[in-house]
Amino acid sequence: MLVCGRRLLTALLQARRWPFQPSRDMRLVQFQAPHLTGPHLGLESGNGGGVINLSAFDPTLPKTMLEFLEQGEAALSVARRALAAQLPVLPRSEVTILAPVTRPDKVVCVGMNYMDHCREQNVPVPKEPIIFSKFGSSIVGPYDEIVLPPESQEVDWEVELAVVIGKKGKHIKAADAMAHVAGFTVAHDVSARDWQMTRNGKQWLLGKTFDTFCPLGPALVTKDSVADPHNLKICCRVNGNVVQSSNTNQMVFKTEELIAWVSRFVTVYPGDIILTGTPAGVGVFRKPPIFLKEPEQEEGWRRHWSLGHNQGFLQ
Repeated sequence: MLVCGRRLLTALLQARRWPFQPSRDMRLVQFQAPHLTGPHLGLESGNGGGVINLSAFDPTLPKTMLEFLEQGEAALSVARRALAAQLPVLPRSEVTILAPVTRPDKVVCVGMNYMDHCREQNVPVPKEPIIFSKFGSSIVGPYDEIVLPPESQEVDWEVELAVVIGKKGKHIKAADAMAHVAGFTVAHDVSARDWQMTRNGKQWLLGKTFDTFCPLGPALVTKDSVADPHNLKICCRVNGNVVQSSNTNQMVFKTEELIAWVSRFVTVYPGDIILTGTPAGVGVFRKPPIFLKEPEQEEGWRRHWSLGHNQGFLQ
């Protein structure tokens, strides 16, 4: 059975500083620490590793991801120099990892965009992208709690690849779309199925956008660190059991097609997030359906959702 509770790291990091080990991966994070005021930008030293404070490397850099992305290549070049330097790292135990992007102009979502997800519903593959949205207020960090609203009894999981926009654009051609991408992260399109499928005229918005229904992160992996975003393992575990296991090669509409489609209707801005759909294995289409429950209804649970280099642990 499934229980919803707090997300915590499953491994403890030594409470000391160690030299930053350069990697080809640039993993940008937003974080807080007791000795710092407000959120800061950092580089994660490998998946689940410590964090280098970019402000310590260059105090002129913005302290939020949104402002960082708005500065474009100039800010990224500074982060690349920091990545190559031998710099002190804050141990993971000393920082709180936030969502990599907060307060975006928009969170765009794509429905039924995995072939295996269409098969599990016994519905045809869409001929055009199915677009809906979440409000920015639904975003929480990768280790924050998902709050189950009393208005719903059918809260479900959906692991997704998220694209983060790095450059403003409108009417973007598919061939040019990757020039507008800053990078990728992992997202969770938490869904209240009763509100999505039966209530409110069967419109999806309310069922998708309760507070805390968009866990994001931990890291924004820059596009040059991802060899092929359409050939990544994507999975979700609940109570230690794999409930979703697929590959982004199952996507019906790839990143370039989605950006071209969305930008026909709206301007995309740096920091905008596109959730690209979920694979098969969601709870609502199981027989019988299975949904997340409050901790007092079940004993502890653990969900692990991962995407290539990007991983989140929920407990």
